[in-house]
Amino acid sequence: MIKCRVCGGSPTEFIDFGQQPLSDAFRAPDDATDEFFFRLAVGLCPDCTMVQLMEEVPRERMFHEAYPYVSSGSAVMREHFEKTAQQLLATELSGPDPFIVEIGSNDGVMLRTIDKAGVRHLGVEPSASVAELARMQGIQVLGEFFEASSAARIRAEHGPAQVIYAANTMCHIPYVESIFQGVDTLLAPDGVFVFEDPYLGEIVARTSFDQIYDEHFYLFTARSVAAMAQRFGFELVDVRQLPVHGGEVRYTLARAGRRTPTPAVADLLAEEAGAGLADLTTLQRFAAAVGEVRHDLVALLRRLRAEGRTVAAYGATAKSATVTNYCGITPDLVAYVLDTTPAKQGRLTPGAHLPVRPAQEFRPPYPDYLLLFAWNHAEEIMAKEQAFRAAGGRWIRYTPTVHLV
Repeated sequence: MIKCRVCGGSPTEFIDFGQQPLSDAFRAPDDATDEFFFRLAVGLCPDCTMVQLMEEVPRERMFHEAYPYVSSGSAVMREHFEKTAQQLLATELSGPDPFIVEIGSNDGVMLRTIDKAGVRHLGVEPSASVAELARMQGIQVLGEFFEASSAARIRAEHGPAQVIYAANTMCHIPYVESIFQGVDTLLAPDGVFVFEDPYLGEIVARTSFDQIYDEHFYLFTARSVAAMAQRFGFELVDVRQLPVHGGEVRYTLARAGRRTPTPAVADLLAEEAGAGLADLTTLQRFAAAVGEVRHDLVALLRRLRAEGRTVAAYGATAKSATVTNYCGITPDLVAYVLDTTPAKQGRLTPGAHLPVRPAQEFRPPYPDYLLLFAWNHAEEIMAKEQAFRAAGGRWIRYTPTVHLV
């Protein structure tokens, strides 16, 4: 029987996306090797209310030398991380000789501002390619996974950290016990552990089922994070809802009893109770809505093909793997995907094998429709691709329902 990775309870499955590939395993067109697939299903733990995947993908398969995601690829995200760093510098890092550690620092986009301020820092990043991008900009990076053993070595070399920060990383890590042991070892007595990740409340409200893929092992709520923190000797002391990546929450944890929780914590907990986010029936309704989106999206794409319309997609995102493979979207329905990431261009998307073309070369003749996989960057992308719209092109959106823009 599958056990909850936080408390050992028995999660109840509420949605199954079937066999899925690794979301960032883009393939060369001539690659004939077998692809790795796993069953992507999600369950709710009735004891601690943590929503989590029912099957764990080994971390080495996802985060490795060729990991293609680069955090600074979006102007919106660069601005977000700069503001985040400035806030931390003005608050938690304002004392004498402060030290911050970022778990999953990627290409160092947040730590750049920290470094410019002359504050001691260390990024912990196991994906060698993006870690090297950070080092080239002068960011201090430890190239391994963060856990209890690495945290002890960091503490011995650098001393305690006033802040341990992670963005879109904690939800990737099933082995939370070792993470919290590491935080306990490394964090200063009055320090804070701050992390931000996709929020289950937004996923349910938007029917944004593509936020569920191999790397997103957990789908957090304030209630489940509070229970997780308490289990490991910490306390949820603040929450802040963020507009990035389709709706996230920034959680601030401190050692139990060290800080007074802000009113925002109680407010979000009450909001979640009203929305029934810890209720299985709510999540089963979400699953039914997801099924409707799949039906409507496939029906639209088949109708457009029958009418002789041309359809491409925008954004070879990790989350698009869930959409293409769950919905059976192959090149006969969507001819290709545009993307700005050089490491993905000229390759095929995982499982569905849609060709990836450089977005920088997008020019007439345009397709009739673009399916927007990178919907969390819709405003930025649509502003950049106004020529497509001016030529009569239409965007296909599928959150919260299938519709044309």
